Amino acid sequence: MRVAVARWGNSLAVRIPRSVAQDARIDEGAELDMSVVKGKVVMTPSAGPRYSLKDLLSGVTRANLHAEVGTGTPVGREVW
Repeated sequence: MRVAVARWGNSLAVRIPRSVAQDARIDEGAELDMSVVKGKVVMTPSAGPRYSLKDLLSGVTRANLHAEVGTGTPVGREVW
């Protein structure tokens, strides 16, 4: 597919056609990593950091542990 390069402020921009965005699972606001490989511009979706439960819980200390939060009584068929 051929697309045009346009000026956007002091930069250049390329529109990603809807069909390409859908196939690549890119949504508005997504972050992409851009690089040049052998003279070709390559864009890939940025993979954010993946945290394990152990990683997340390692940051909990007595100093930052908050009190239990009340959520009220059930209003539907929730099981607590």
